[in-house]
Amino acid sequence: MIQLGEMQIAFLNDGTTHVDVGGVFGLVPRPLYKHFVTPDAENRVPMTMTCLLVRTPDKIVVIETGLGDKLDDRARANWGLVLREGEGLLNSLARHGMQPEDVDLVINTHLHADHCAGNTRFTPDLRAIVPTFPNAEYVTQRREYEDAMHPNERTRGTYFSVNYQPLVESGQMRLLDGDAEIARGIHGVVARGHTPAMMMVRLESDGEQALFVSDLASYSIHFERLGWMTAYDVEPLQTLESKRIWQRWALETGALLIFPHDPTLIAGRYRMVDGKARIVPEIVAYD
Repeated sequence: MIQLGEMQIAFLNDGTTHVDVGGVFGLVPRPLYKHFVTPDAENRVPMTMTCLLVRTPDKIVVIETGLGDKLDDRARANWGLVLREGEGLLNSLARHGMQPEDVDLVINTHLHADHCAGNTRFTPDLRAIVPTFPNAEYVTQRREYEDAMHPNERTRGTYFSVNYQPLVESGQMRLLDGDAEIARGIHGVVARGHTPAMMMVRLESDGEQALFVSDLASYSIHFERLGWMTAYDVEPLQTLESKRIWQRWALETGALLIFPHDPTLIAGRYRMVDGKARIVPEIVAYD
């Protein structure tokens, strides 16, 4: 856990997926990415699902909910999901003394399954879907929700309405129209590219700042190198321009950058090192 002004930020682990390296690095040649990660025998690399618990003087906030617990065995195998003892969003929350009923606000940066499937869960009899966080307001971008409700041949493998539609219909999910202060010191900022309406979450308190970059940069190296992006980005050239803007911001502010899927570097700062801008590691292990 770290202190950011009056905020406390804890890093939660919803498990690790193992996906084809071509998805993570797209057009980046193997001789370049092999210096940062080595694929396994099935050509897969790990992607952790980092979620955040943010405690402010006013609210208990969860950012991202991971894959949740609705997956069947086939889906778990397709994701290459590994959950070690004690991992999982709700287990991680419990270690910090939090139960689902305690959460006031849930933020989904976008509605891909690995970022929001934990929004909802089955009732014990498996006959109904209910909110995982019954007392929370959920928040995402309206454009993201509209795209998720009308997936195309490329996106329908990761948009599943059961993860968000019931919340919108019940009025428990608030839809944003662009950049917004979601709660005091918690800002949703759209960074187009991975999806047209994906947002990052900027945290600010007492002059200190942190940025959950979401899939603008799945791994820290994606943030560091403008031309490196995943094959999952639906607007890769927009990703590049969004990164250009936020690289400058990160250098100017010295903010802590939090990455969603990096298995070896959860958070760091973008700084000049020997004349080159680099991510300097700061957080490498979960709380």
